[in-house]
Amino acid sequence: MYKKQVLVAFSLALVFAMLLSSCGAPAATTVAPTTAPATSAPAATSAPATQAPATSAPATAAPTTKTWKIGFLAGTVDPFYTTMQRGAAQAAADLGVDLITQVPSTWNVTAQTPMLSAMVARGDLNLIFLAPVDKDAMIAPLQAANAAGIPIITVDTYIGNGDYAAGPVTFPLSFIASDNYLGGQIACRALADALNKTGKIYIQNVTPGISSTDAREQGCKDVLKAEYPNVTMVGVDYNGDDATKAQAQVDAELQKYPDLGGIFGTNVFSAQGAGTVVKNKGLSGKVKVVAFDATKDAINMLSDGTVDLVIAQKPGDMGFFAVEMAMAYLDGVTSIPKHIPTGYAVITRDNMNDPNISKFFYK
Repeated sequence: MYKKQVLVAFSLALVFAMLLSSCGAPAATTVAPTTAPATSAPAATSAPATQAPATSAPATAAPTTKTWKIGFLAGTVDPFYTTMQRGAAQAAADLGVDLITQVPSTWNVTAQTPMLSAMVARGDLNLIFLAPVDKDAMIAPLQAANAAGIPIITVDTYIGNGDYAAGPVTFPLSFIASDNYLGGQIACRALADALNKTGKIYIQNVTPGISSTDAREQGCKDVLKAEYPNVTMVGVDYNGDDATKAQAQVDAELQKYPDLGGIFGTNVFSAQGAGTVVKNKGLSGKVKVVAFDATKDAINMLSDGTVDLVIAQKPGDMGFFAVEMAMAYLDGVTSIPKHIPTGYAVITRDNMNDPNISKFFYK
């Protein structure tokens, strides 16, 4: 147990250094856990004369440590959460933690809530971390889980307003994610600059009420309003995490605005739908596309000129830090940060072959 506490303390120091530097999450260094040293056997006492001589006392066994069991509930099936699961699994292996993973087939409350309830009903999970699929509708189910004695950490998305220190919802231990508002600003600055600061931009989004993509949309709108008076936001559509629906919406938007200059795809399926339509219409390079999330499809579209910029989050870091913070809390650490930012990698055709950038591709 002592060795694990040393490792977790090191991890917390790493997180605090990251927070103070205001940089993206550093590559986490892990140390394989070791067992605690065996306790020496107590000295044998002399037997009374009327009894047989005392035998040597057996060596006391090394103290055992509890194996924590942590649940991970993803948002849906996509490369982002697969990469997050891989990071979580690495931390679990390093720290000797059992990781139980559940992945809903679709992104919605009716799919995620029963899985959460089933994880709570197991009775053997010490903590759950998850990506809530709705910032309001998932409050009550997570409150119920917390009331049942299971601490909660959120990753990628939050509930309430995400301020777990002073906001309306404070029971989650921590929120581990990118700054999604900043991500939206980065995306639409890139689009506006690619259009020489004049033209029309369209946002292809998922569903209102998702904290991460809501923030990306707002960041885009705000930066255009504040910095690019000659760039017009012509509309926003919501595809419900359906790439086929995204394609239909983008196609309709291009028919409505044949002079459309740029599209911001706020997540995996939004960017996939936008890029597919632009490529099929022979508009690659003419209609600028920024894709959020560095999936294989997004990187391929960047390579062939369909997409102009890919913004990679660091989902592996999110999963890794979630397991580390979970173990820290379960081992008695009381200084878990309420928010841990994990940063971005901005990927272009010029830097995509750099190993320091390509390591952020989702796999």
